[in-house]
Parts: sequence; structure tokens; C-alpha cells
Amino acid sequence: MRTVLMVAEKPSLAQAIAVIIDRLDNVNYSVFYSQEGFSTAGRHQNLPESGLRKYNNWDKVDPAELLSKAPTEKKEANPKLSMVKFLQVEAKGCDYVVLWLDCDKEGENICFEVLDAIQPVMNKPYGNERTVYRAKFSSITDTDIWNAMNQLGEPNKNEALSVDARQELDLRIGCAFTRFQTKYFQGKYGNLDSSLISFGPCQTPTLGFCVERHDKIQSFKPETYWVIQAKVFKGKDSPISLDWDRVRVFDREIVQMFVNMTKTAREALVESVSKKEKAKQRPLALNTVEMLRVASSALGMGPQHTMQIAERLYTQGYISYPRTETTHYPENFDLKGTLRQQANNSHWAETVKTLLAEGINRPRKGADAGDHPPITPMRSATESELGKTRGYCFYSRMTDTCFCIFYVFKCGLSPGFTEVMPWQGIPLEEALPTCEKGDAFTVDEVKLLEKQTSPPDYLTEAELITLMEKHGIGTDASIPVHINNICQRNYVTVENGRKLKPTNLGIVLVHGYYKIDVELVLPTIRSAVEKQLNLIALGKANFHQVLQHTLDIFKRKFHYFVDSIAGMDELMEVSFSPIAATGKPHSRCGKCHRFMKYIQAKPSRLHCSHCDETYSLPQNGAIKLYKELKCPLDEFELVLWTSGSRGKTYPLCPYCFSNPPFRDMKKGMGCNECTHPTCPHSLNSLGIGQCVECETGVLVFDPNSGPKWRMACNKCNVVVHFFEHAYKVQVAQDSCEACEASLVMVDFHKARTPLADGETQHTGCVFCDTLFQDLVELKHATMRHPMHRGGGARRGRGRGRGRRPGGRGNPKKPKDKMAALAAYFV
Repeated sequence: MRTVLMVAEKPSLAQAIAVIIDRLDNVNYSVFYSQEGFSTAGRHQNLPESGLRKYNNWDKVDPAELLSKAPTEKKEANPKLSMVKFLQVEAKGCDYVVLWLDCDKEGENICFEVLDAIQPVMNKPYGNERTVYRAKFSSITDTDIWNAMNQLGEPNKNEALSVDARQELDLRIGCAFTRFQTKYFQGKYGNLDSSLISFGPCQTPTLGFCVERHDKIQSFKPETYWVIQAKVFKGKDSPISLDWDRVRVFDREIVQMFVNMTKTAREALVESVSKKEKAKQRPLALNTVEMLRVASSALGMGPQHTMQIAERLYTQGYISYPRTETTHYPENFDLKGTLRQQANNSHWAETVKTLLAEGINRPRKGADAGDHPPITPMRSATESELGKTRGYCFYSRMTDTCFCIFYVFKCGLSPGFTEVMPWQGIPLEEALPTCEKGDAFTVDEVKLLEKQTSPPDYLTEAELITLMEKHGIGTDASIPVHINNICQRNYVTVENGRKLKPTNLGIVLVHGYYKIDVELVLPTIRSAVEKQLNLIALGKANFHQVLQHTLDIFKRKFHYFVDSIAGMDELMEVSFSPIAATGKPHSRCGKCHRFMKYIQAKPSRLHCSHCDETYSLPQNGAIKLYKELKCPLDEFELVLWTSGSRGKTYPLCPYCFSNPPFRDMKKGMGCNECTHPTCPHSLNSLGIGQCVECETGVLVFDPNSGPKWRMACNKCNVVVHFFEHAYKVQVAQDSCEACEASLVMVDFHKARTPLADGETQHTGCVFCDTLFQDLVELKHATMRHPMHRGGGARRGRGRGRGRRPGGRGNPKKPKDKMAALAAYFV
């Protein structure tokens, strides 16, 4: 019997596959999936750390080298998942593999990443036997899964190469420009309020659209114009306001002449009555870009959030695949079957039943991009499951036209409503009285109104998405990412109505690109690159030639940008303050012993004006002086970083943080990771034992946490609270004989001691001592950066294995990590 490995991306898909395959005979299969999804290096390329680590060091490498000399290497986005290892374990001894990954270009790219991992451990094929299969599907339903099984194909190498090309281009170009301008401007200005002055081949044109609209608003000069407004009535009916058919006139004398002529009339005669029924055209079937537009304009949801929700609905089986450019249903698409899935929905069941009974019209013919069918609901959902739902429909409208005296006025009526999409209905206006040709209305008043033209508004997300699609900036999958990036970088802010307003930084950057090289910000060059990438996907262009040609263009642009940076710097000087004039006096410099200034704007840092030196600090937290204590190595005053009362706190030396004093330390380490052998603030003095969750962390005592004492991992967000309200807690010199963790000396208040016979002092192991077992509580730190958010608290006793770190060593790791975790959570 031959063995088949099924590689799926989500648990729901894996379950659906298993149900289908269980019906087959003589198939021994294994279904592998990732709870996290396949976030492999295909989506996150990085420069190699081994051998050529220098390319990851901003201070040692000219950014220009990133465009040519620096090699790239694919790595797991989350090494903790050990995705490659698990794949190889499952694939060992298998004869065939079926790839059930996302059916888009990025999915094809991941297919080949999976194959690179598993083919070396699979059984060798017999002769030219085919062993790799690709499943194409658009939804997680039995029908789609079964059809995919019956029509297995091959992964598309060309589409995978087009993704590789896009990733490498974006990586190299983005890193080169970003490193140069970030180092240049953050070293000169203190209030940029952005951790990274990033550039991206798609991100920057996206920002350019927003700034272009801002410039139009700023340069707009209002013009005065005049309109005539008339009110008429008939009998006892309420007056009706009539709008001038000519709308407006910019010449006061001419419009005054019309007003004078109109005021001489006492009656307005109805010249004609027309009734027209207008049907709002049925929308095209929903693709990704339209979904993003509608979610932003109608639901107030950002594109990034929209895609996250859509992907969740897809994996739960509620909708078809949400990344598609197609707006046309194929002729064999089962529209009736899709409708039947909605027949029991509490909101539109009757409408659905009527459609099924009376027959349905074919949807409007859209564009077939050759990828997936349009986004389609696959099964019904209740509000309790998903919240309020949305859909499409049409409305009708009637318009009456009245001619008053010599000059045409008109008013409108919109009584239409929508049955299943009330939010798309036209608001009802004031009803018109019944009138016939020749009817007379009494003129109540005629007014001349002076108004001014108004500037355009800032771009909404929906309008920006439209511009990006029109100019070929990004793909349906990456558009949300680019918009999210310009928000995260503080280039734009999202205002009411999902309007995108550029910040000073965003404006100055775009104007600087205009001044140096306008092609860096215009969509033209990226649009041309996207066309070349599409040709690679179609097999009509060579991967290496496109890559090299594009990089050659940007190499020249980069060198010209570097040589001309003074042009952008002139604009920066006008909008931002020099770093020496920013911030407030904080702690003393170890070189000149003068006060350095603490700059709170992102990225937060310390600057010594006398030495003209800037020192990095940890981000996403608060910095305060640490008792005026000094580092024994360089005399810099220590500072204390904290992420809040429920988070982590540790001291650091500003100089050591940027200039690691020992070989086994890296840039960005605080005192809780410092291997100084005698410093009372170092890991050697305050380290207690191996972290109970992560592989490399050490639990370090926080001597400033009293009376709610705690120790925290110096790598992950684990925090252990212990000995609350104890008078004094210290780390002893001795170690636990059982687990080699450092012993802790605790001095309790006599009135609140938990010890027997009123004893107030005890020395023991936090993990092993039975007297301490009920005084320890494990939590996860609440971090200000979303990637560090942890879970809730858990109480219990547990054993940690490790030894007190001495010198440059690390604590001993547990022999059985899962056992250590389980023991801790009992």
C-alpha cells in the first residue's frame, strides 16, 4: 500500500480532507496542517545570520551593498513552530504528496517551500512516476474538496518564481533606502516620531497618493458663485423648494439679472411632468479589492482587519476563498445550490425562496482573471455567530421635473428601498404633490444665495484602494499591508470616515522624493515592475533577467538619492527640530558627566549634546532614572525601562545597550542579560533559574518590584509574582541541590508571615521549596507592543530546572521541557 501525505494550511481544511479521503479504499494517508498557517520564509525573507551576519548590522554595511552583494536566504518566519522539522517527520516514508495550500501565487510559492523540505525524506519514485500533486479549490466544502481530489494538477513553478522575484526586489530595495534615510534623519532630528523612516516600492507610491490629495487641498483657492433658490406652493400644501437647473453662476451681475426677471412672476406653471423608473445596476460579483472598498466605506473597517476577518470566515467555511481578482462566475457555477444554503436565514429566507421559485437571472458578466471564482457565501450564518451581515441588491427611483417661468428648476424624489440591503437604500426625500402639465403654483419667494467652491476631501481608504488597483500598486493580498504600513510608520493618520490625512513626516518625505527623483514616489515604475512580474508568472519572462534589470535601475536611483539627500534635508529642517534641541535633561553621560536629554518621540533615545552622541533605548515603554546608580564599566547613569505596572521592568546602561561590553552579549541587551561577573544589577547577581516556558530565557529577580515582588524572563513575557508584602527579598549565593536554581532569601513582616511559629525569615528554592509553593503565581507580562501580549494568570506550584548563571554561562535547560511546564501549571 502506498502512503500519501496531504499538506493543508488550516485545521478546518485538514478535517474536510480527511472526511473525503476516508471514503476512498486502499489509501494510507496522513494529513498535516499548521494551526498557525504556513507563515514560512516565502512570506518573510531576511538576510542570513550565519556566515554573512554583517549584512544585518546597520552600522557595518553600506546600504548600497544590499542591492547587489548581499545574498538572501529563506528562513522560517517563526522558528519556534519547527515547521520544517514537523513536515519532514510526517513526510518520511511517504510515496506521494498532495498540496492543499492557498490557491494564489503566494500559495504556489509555499508549495515549493514545502517540497524543498520534504522531498529529500520521501520515498524515491519509481522511474518517471509522478509523486507531487496540487489541489485547486475555492472553498472548504465537501463538493469543492471532492472536485479538487478528482482534478489534481501540479504546482505552478512560474507563479512561485514571480513571488520570489517580488519578495527579493521589495526586500533589497526597501532595506537599502530604509536603512540609509532612517540613519541619516534620525541622527539629525529628534521629533520625527517614527521608529523607522521606511521606503517601499509599493508603500511609497501608496503614501504618494495621500500626499497628492493633501497638496490639492492646500493649494485650493475658493471661488465665489451664486445660485437661485425658489419656493412655490399650491393651495394649503407646504412650500416646495426648487433647485435651479443651471445650478450656479460665477458672475454676480448675470445671476442678479436672472433673479430680477424671476421675481416679477407671481405664478410658476408646470411645463411638463415626467416619471422615470431607474434601476440601480446590479453590482459585479465580489472580488478582493471591492470587498476591501465596501468594508472601509460602509462598515468602517480597515483593509488589514477586513482581510483577517475574511480569512477567518473562509477557514470556518462561511465564504469562498477571499483573495481573488475575478468578478465573473463561470457558466457551470451552481448559483441555485449557493442560494439554497441561505434558504433558512432569518433575514432573507423569503427572498431566497422567491428567487428559487421564480428563477434567477445570471449575474452581470465581469472579468475572469483566471484565479478563483468571486467571493461567495458558502453556508448560512446567524448574527450570534458572525454579527450583522451585509449583501447586495438594487433600488428604483422616480424623478419629477418642473419648469418655472422662463428658467428651469427641478426637485427629486427617492422613495425606493432595498429588501435585503437596507443600508444601500436612498434616503427618502420630501414627497412632491400630484401635479399635471399646466398646473399653477404660487411663487412664495426667490432668493439669491452666495456660496464658495470647497476643496476636495482627504482620500478615504476606499478611494486609495481604487487608485492602487488602477495603477497596479500591490496585489489583492498586499494592498491591505501597504495601507497598514503607512499608518504604522506615522506617515498618515486615519480620521473620521476612514479618511487618510498625511502627517508632517509623510508630507516631507513625499515632497523630498519629488525634489530628488519623482519616480520613487510615482506609481509608474512600480506598475511597470508588476507587469514584468506577471509575465514571469505566465512563463513569458525570465526570472533572473527581470530581477537583475530592476535592481540595476534602482541601484542608479539609490546612488543618485544618496548624493542628492541634501534636497530632502532642506525640507526636514523646516518641519523638525535638531536632535540637540529636543528632549528634556535626564541622566548623566559617562564620558562628559553632563546631563543627556531624553527624547520621547519615536524612536525614544538619549542624546548628549556635548559629546554629540545618541544612545538607543528599548521601545514601547517608559524610561526613568534608576536611583542615580552608575554602570561599573563606563560610569553612565543607569535608567529603568518599564512596560507598566503589569509588565516587565529592568535597568540598563545606555552605553552598554548600544555597545555590548562582552562577546556573549548582543546590541539591545539590558542589565537583566548582562554577564558582568560582579555588578549587583547583572544577570549573574539577580538570575534565579531557567524560564519555565521559553528555551533560552532566564528568570531574573526585579529588586524594585516590592512589595509585589516578582521575577521576569529576560527573553519572553513570562512574569512570576511571589512573596507579596514580604519586607525584603534577595537572591542568595547558594543554589538548589535539586534543580540548581538560585536560592531566594525572604524576610516577611511579623504580622503577615506565612511561616510557622511566627518565623519571619526563610531561604529556599522558588521551584522546589514546599514552604514557597503557595506563594508563587505565574503571569504573562502586559506589553505595549501587540506582539508581546500574553494570557491571564495561573496559580500553582512547580519545579523549574536550571542553575544560577555564572559568568557568561547560561542556566541548565530542563531535561523534559513539557514536564517542567506541566509541573508548573499543576
